[in-house]
Amino acid sequence: MIDKKLLDVLVCPKSKQKLILVGEELFSLESKLAYPINDGIPILLVKEARELTPEEINKNS
Repeated sequence: MIDKKLLDVLVCPKSKQKLILVGEELFSLESKLAYPINDGIPILLVKEARELTPEEINKNS
């Protein structure tokens, strides 16, 4: 889906922290945001991200 080398350099545009791949999204636990991946392309726009639920944060921390 997404290249490991690319994932290693991607950061959250809001927090500037590393992102983690969870299913079809990139999670920023610091910002509590999930960024979508469309056709293998990460969409790293804060306005396109959704808020993580407390359960998602706890499960992935």
